[in-house]
Amino acid sequence: MTETKQTSQQPKLLRFIANILSYVLHPVFMPTVMTLVLYKLSPISFAGVTVAQFKMWLLSIGITTLFFPLFTVVLLKGLGFAQSLHMETTRERIIPLMATMIFYFWASHVFNNIPSPLIIKVLLLGSFWGIIVLFMINIFVKVSLHTAAAGGMIGILIVLMKISPVNMVIPFFIALFIAGLMGTIRLILKAHTPAEVWLGYIVGLLVQLGSYWYFS
Repeated sequence: MTETKQTSQQPKLLRFIANILSYVLHPVFMPTVMTLVLYKLSPISFAGVTVAQFKMWLLSIGITTLFFPLFTVVLLKGLGFAQSLHMETTRERIIPLMATMIFYFWASHVFNNIPSPLIIKVLLLGSFWGIIVLFMINIFVKVSLHTAAAGGMIGILIVLMKISPVNMVIPFFIALFIAGLMGTIRLILKAHTPAEVWLGYIVGLLVQLGSYWYFS
């Protein structure tokens, strides 16, 4: 009741913009978008990969980590297992997170067993680990999936800075701005407490760095 009242006190325009950005920056887009970003930022990391081959990879990652999770959530909503597509409660998140865990595992497994760039293997394994950790945390407390994706974005760019000769200063600061924006809009919408937002950042960052350590 208090949360709803606090949300209503926010200016309508601000809440409208925050809602739009919350959809645009939804964590479900993270693996697919970051695959494309990494390819554009550091083509040298994809040496030997043809344009046609990369497009097929991007399509595969998009179907597995974006389309299937979205389809699962829409299906659960249609069948009445979720009250809304926002998955506002920890209980509503259980099945979608479990399904996403399977999809992310498959994507990571496939790319780990074919000749593919290290940075993609790190991204997908880190994303898979992240879903596992988020699922475990979700059993006890709510955590921001948006800022977990933001933390993962920062983490994978740190990895890219380490393994690529490309100057990443500007992209890194842009990523920091986007990450900060993601946390801010979740707080504006009263979707999470500051602790839940920071927990998401920490999880996303650590799983990507841990994934790189695993492959190293």
